[in-house]
Amino acid sequence: MAASFASLPTFNFVNSSTIPRKRIDSYCSKKPLEVRCCSGGVSGNTQRGTLSSLKECAFSLALSVGLVAAAVPSMASPPNAYAAANPAVAEVSVLISGPPIKDPGALLRYALPIDNKAIREVQKPLEDITDSLKIAGVKALDSVERNVRQANRSLQQGKSVIVAGFAESKKDDGNEMIEKLEAGMQEMLQIVEDRKRDAVAPKQKEILQYVGGIEEDMVDGFPYEVPEEYRSMPLLKGRATVDMKVKIKDNPNLEHCVFRIVLDGYNAPVTAGNFVDLVERHFYDGMEIQRSDGFVVQTGDPEGPAEGFIDPSTEKMRTVPLEIMVTGKKTPFYGSTLEELGLYKAQVMLPFNAFGTMAMAREEFENDSGSSQVFWLLKESELTPSNSNILDGRYAVFGYVTQNEDFLADLKVGDVIESIQVVSGLDNLANPSYKIAG
Repeated sequence: MAASFASLPTFNFVNSSTIPRKRIDSYCSKKPLEVRCCSGGVSGNTQRGTLSSLKECAFSLALSVGLVAAAVPSMASPPNAYAAANPAVAEVSVLISGPPIKDPGALLRYALPIDNKAIREVQKPLEDITDSLKIAGVKALDSVERNVRQANRSLQQGKSVIVAGFAESKKDDGNEMIEKLEAGMQEMLQIVEDRKRDAVAPKQKEILQYVGGIEEDMVDGFPYEVPEEYRSMPLLKGRATVDMKVKIKDNPNLEHCVFRIVLDGYNAPVTAGNFVDLVERHFYDGMEIQRSDGFVVQTGDPEGPAEGFIDPSTEKMRTVPLEIMVTGKKTPFYGSTLEELGLYKAQVMLPFNAFGTMAMAREEFENDSGSSQVFWLLKESELTPSNSNILDGRYAVFGYVTQNEDFLADLKVGDVIESIQVVSGLDNLANPSYKIAG
């Protein structure tokens, strides 16, 4: 029987007043009223889904109560009686480290399988512009200028190392990206000089796209072999981008929205490949949102008794293993949670840090039971703060919503996925089963 979070006490995980909303662009259409920020609320207990689990939710609840009810020692504090009396906190506290990266684009850039310090030294100050913009008024521009000048110095000093890091087949594109990056940084300095604060964030996004392009041009093919038992499954050997168009019901302000999602096969090739294959089968087209409780948005449970995709060629439910890539490792772990492996200090390459983190749902006590049900985490909640998220290492993250992610909070049970379409990266899908009869 599928387990869910429904039996837990009600929490207002997502508060509309705390979610920064982006403007509606061409990806979301609205009716003649201005779109309001909707909290999404907490829905009833009739929603379906295999996102486990009562056990882990109780763990989360106990953790959150412990964090609220007791004075938690700092990370610098030595182990003491508190940890002994609160084993749940003792187990996960080691996962908390440093300020989290919450931007989905930044998470995807840092998750690329490259080892080129020179480009990372260019990237970091440009990413830091986000923090610089937290300074009020035009004073932020002085900090932005320092960020850009630091990035430009790093680029000039490390350009030869960056160029040497390009894959042979991608050198021309890489050099073109460098030229665009250099021009973009000069344009940013002009924006600063003209004191046009509102123009900084769009230009930063553009510049970082060039950085991401440079880094992708350093990836030479797929970097490792998937374990033999999974090699015949649909595998995403690289990245793909999909657009998910959702018809919004019972919302006078919003008719539909298109969510752009980047799927990362470098770090979750089996999980992402399974999803892309299902997308090409139009498995999700016409399917309703089946859960939206302020904690997650979930779909993928087909009609009928089966809780996943029934492969016509076998007449059995196709499942994928739990797949977790850890920072510093060359291949993912399969079949076990990081907790089961004793890797309490490990950091995952694709963390549950961003609003709209996409992951595979599964049965409570069956790590390898994921099939077609997927969920998007709504951040941040009381139970899942970034970098102390007990979902990391327990569920397979395989992508992030990169456009219109904030509107996930407005989706409700019964809203309809009109379509999911692959817009790029389909050529990275190996062993596609949708091309086989059935």
